[in-house]
Amino acid sequence: MKRASVTIPDDIAPALKAYLADQRPTPALTAVVHDALAAFLAERGYLPGVPRRLKLTVARRGSGTRSTSTHHDAVLAG
Repeated sequence: MKRASVTIPDDIAPALKAYLADQRPTPALTAVVHDALAAFLAERGYLPGVPRRLKLTVARRGSGTRSTSTHHDAVLAG
């Protein structure tokens, strides 16, 4: 296991303290940091075994025809 020292910024510390106080049983700070880091890496697709999220980009306004959503098979068939 990799060891690291972490400094909790002053703007995050109160939220972290409140989160820990609300949990029963109170988790260890290291467990919370591990979970947060795992969620961060999984969300970005860097954690092995966790599928990446599908990211869709909205097309510019007026980029297609109005009937595409109802006639998608015909549109895709060409």
